[in-house]
Amino acid sequence: MITTKKSNWLVPFALIVLSIVPMLAGAVRLFQICNAAPVTSENLRFMTAPLPVVMHIISSVIYSILGAFQFSDSFRQNKPLWHRTSGKWLIPLGLISALSGIWMTLFYARPAMDDELIVANFDDHYLYAMRIMVGLTMTCFICLGLAAIRKRDIFRHCAWMIRAYALALGAGTQVFTHIPWFVFTDLHSDLSRTICMGAGWAINALVAEWVISHKKRFANA
Repeated sequence: MITTKKSNWLVPFALIVLSIVPMLAGAVRLFQICNAAPVTSENLRFMTAPLPVVMHIISSVIYSILGAFQFSDSFRQNKPLWHRTSGKWLIPLGLISALSGIWMTLFYARPAMDDELIVANFDDHYLYAMRIMVGLTMTCFICLGLAAIRKRDIFRHCAWMIRAYALALGAGTQVFTHIPWFVFTDLHSDLSRTICMGAGWAINALVAEWVISHKKRFANA
């Protein structure tokens, strides 16, 4: 019984921990914007048009935290009202996160800088296209999840929302996929940067499919 309770809370805890670094980075960015930090080549696009990035950070942080608790079976069963209420918030939060991410990709200018330690300097058109694709895919997953729950199709609803959440948490996994990029400076290139970013989303997508498959086998058992 104790082991089951621990396992029910282990997954949400792990998901929140995975989101810690992106959350901290977002908090630093919000602090810079709110306190009118000195404008640099790195933050120029955020300081001149702060609303999209502020919306993206706030929605992503809340989405990551609230979404993590949806993975606790005991929490959903013991607090069904909270589960439904938070789910109603997760849909618009996820859409804001995805769509603001697309907006920033389309309209924020690439930083004009030569510092190889600043990863945004290696964002190329392929990575921009990948970001747009991920944002659109996440948006579609959330809409499909909403359509499924309106039809009372619980399993499909869960599956689509798990897929959307996995893409949203890509930034957390990308912290780890970028470790070789930071350790081995010879790897610094547009291609390696794109691979590191893509690997984070791909790993999360594969884990999501494994979780969905596991839930399906458990439901059919």
